[in-house]
Amino acid sequence: MSGEMANEPHDLTVRYLRSIDEKLNRVAEDVREIKTRVDILKQQDAPVSNRIDHIDARMERIERRTGLVETT
Repeated sequence: MSGEMANEPHDLTVRYLRSIDEKLNRVAEDVREIKTRVDILKQQDAPVSNRIDHIDARMERIERRTGLVETT
């Protein structure tokens, strides 16, 4: 009987470690999915940022040509 009792803490520790390992695997998978989604968003954002930059440059030219801002 004492052999069984000595195994109980070990078995309990192993069960907890396995549970922690499973949870950690789920977290790692979630992080991978989040990274993938962020990369997709970055790729989608690049053309929009580029268009905004062009619009900004065009607005500056219009403002200069119409005298809305001083040129230095």
